[in-house]
Amino acid sequence: MSAEPPPLDADRRPGRILLVATPIGNLGDISDRAVRALGSADRIACEDTRRTGRLLEHLGVSAPKLVRMDQYTERAVAGAMVEAASRGEVVAVVSDAGMPALSDPGSAVVEAAIASGVPLEVVPGAFAGATAAVLSGLTGASGRFGFEGFLPRKGRARAERLGELAESRVPVVLYESPHRLRATVEDLLGLCGDTRRISLSRELTKLHEETWRGTLGDAVEHLGQTEPRGEYVLVLDAAPPPSAPGDEELLAALQRRLADGESRRDAAAAVASLFGVPPNRVKRLANP
Repeated sequence: MSAEPPPLDADRRPGRILLVATPIGNLGDISDRAVRALGSADRIACEDTRRTGRLLEHLGVSAPKLVRMDQYTERAVAGAMVEAASRGEVVAVVSDAGMPALSDPGSAVVEAAIASGVPLEVVPGAFAGATAAVLSGLTGASGRFGFEGFLPRKGRARAERLGELAESRVPVVLYESPHRLRATVEDLLGLCGDTRRISLSRELTKLHEETWRGTLGDAVEHLGQTEPRGEYVLVLDAAPPPSAPGDEELLAALQRRLADGESRRDAAAAVASLFGVPPNRVKRLANP
């Protein structure tokens, strides 16, 4: 068995960047390692210095230099954080809640650290997407799901992403604010139909945690009677598998390939692969 790694503050190793997950609600979810990581930092890049300051006070950690790094300042601040680490400082990166760089600031620092060769570590912890995925009951025995995070708010980019989600063959996790929740669920209903299942989780790990489960049709009705409050995590069920192709569809695809000059053998193999059917079925159509 390999030896346990030394505590983060056991020695003053060369400078590094620490991405530290913080609680998404319940402060009891922070790990001992995360507390030690924050205590070892020479500076902490955070979304809200006041909020992070209150967290450090709760943890009994003497606040080092706190640097604001939100969605508007991340690119400008990332270089300075990596430069500080290259000088030997320990730089921690946190978001207001959860894992930095996942729908929260942090990715620019990761990219800059990798490009500069500065050591980069992740101190794992709470992640609202995985918490909601488990609560949804939609991931099944495979445990597979896709993470979308926040959708674009409008325009072509939003329409394209929604179209991709509607066709996803695994459940997808979305983040949404309360004032845009109804519109997003209605958009999904229009693309996926009213029988696709969805879960809506709010206030995860907090006192008023709640998860609603049902179909998209029921979700629209539910939200028409309930005022959304708090940040939401949606889990949209996977798209149903396509219906099995009929002989007419297979024969039409086969004839198109034959018309393009493919041999019967090659055309039959390509059609069988395309539609996911046994090759012998297509061969019988090719040789009536």
